[in-house]
Amino acid sequence: MTGLLEHPGYDEERLRRAAEQLSCRELQAGMLLSLMGEPQQYCYPSIFIYGHRASGKSHVINVLMKELELPHATVSCVECVSVALLFEQVLHSFFGCDVASLLPRSPSLTDFVRIYRQQSPAQQTRYVVVEKAELLRDADANLLPALLRLQELVEDNVTIILLSEIVWDTFRPNTGCFEPLLLHFPDYSKVELQQILSQDRHPSYSAELYSFYVNILLGVFYSVCRDLRELRHLAALNFSKFCEPLEEGKVKETDTHKLWKNIEPHLKKAMQTVYLREVSSLQWEQMQQTEDETGAPKGLSAHTHVELPFYSKFLLIAAYLASYNPARTDKRFFMKHHGKIKKTNFLKKNEKTTNHLLGPKPFPLDRLLAIFYSVVDGRVTPTASIFSQISSLVTLQLLAQVSHDDQLDSPKYKCAVSLEFICNISRTVNFDIMKYLYDFL
Repeated sequence: MTGLLEHPGYDEERLRRAAEQLSCRELQAGMLLSLMGEPQQYCYPSIFIYGHRASGKSHVINVLMKELELPHATVSCVECVSVALLFEQVLHSFFGCDVASLLPRSPSLTDFVRIYRQQSPAQQTRYVVVEKAELLRDADANLLPALLRLQELVEDNVTIILLSEIVWDTFRPNTGCFEPLLLHFPDYSKVELQQILSQDRHPSYSAELYSFYVNILLGVFYSVCRDLRELRHLAALNFSKFCEPLEEGKVKETDTHKLWKNIEPHLKKAMQTVYLREVSSLQWEQMQQTEDETGAPKGLSAHTHVELPFYSKFLLIAAYLASYNPARTDKRFFMKHHGKIKKTNFLKKNEKTTNHLLGPKPFPLDRLLAIFYSVVDGRVTPTASIFSQISSLVTLQLLAQVSHDDQLDSPKYKCAVSLEFICNISRTVNFDIMKYLYDFL
């Protein structure tokens, strides 16, 4: 679809080379070129490009800047931890290290504009590409509005391109600012992912075989992961396992059913560790070899190797107890002077099911903290650190928040780990959790 990149002012051969590298993103690249205009023309002062992670934003920008040889400065808000680093990197990219060294030790926006205006004007549009632009919201209040109007401040043909994973509405300051042009990069569809991943085929095997492998991979992972980078990592990680029957001569490339039966269980085990790079690719391959040699399944669990802080372990233990113990038993388990409770009333009699068979129950935050302060060693002061560790457990998917986000006064959670996992965690802190579980009395 090279026709989408046709634009006056740019060499057709360079546009063709750029289009070859922008698979499934020709439409967005064409729209961006239309916004940028011809090199000698003044471009719109600021462009805001947004879309989810791994949707091709940085790739499209980098390919266009490189292939069309456009003067640009690419800065990452993750690397530029201060405004001084951002200003220095922009000046260094456009004018060299001598000009960048003119900045004072703690430069202000005025210093940056003054030094920029002292340099020769641009013969064609200069572009400042800001990656991870959402971090600009935590910078000085005047930085984002100034960047959006940088063309006006420096009186030069310069355009700011902001790349972000969140929408522009979360950027707009209350005092107002210059509105950039918005360009959305949608997620890749399943067909587009198939097309892109199939381009990474192994030279020793046919394109049809690798395309079949990618189709199996997407059939397993597409429902839980649509991140192109993660899918590429998984494809490279498991392809050797897919090819084992071929290398051993047990099947041919045309025996697709046997190849699918061989790789499917391994992909399902790998699905438990999507986004969690707990082990390296080499360690994963060694674990697969160990499984083949011993015959014992040693597939990774999503949380087997997660190392938690000390108090996070007790928070997780408390969450497990709150999920699987009835609330009426908390007094019996966690109060020293709970009075006499008749055993016949407390213990379960003739129950057909247990709480572990029924699954985890939701519990409020105050119950979680009450159990936590009862089981943790020593006195713990309620601090922001404790609450932040609860949020971290939710992020790691060890806890699941089941209440709505607007219920700030009484959020509810569920524990999302298995009994085996919580027993392993309990052993690391010398806590016998079996004594506190209602089902095992």
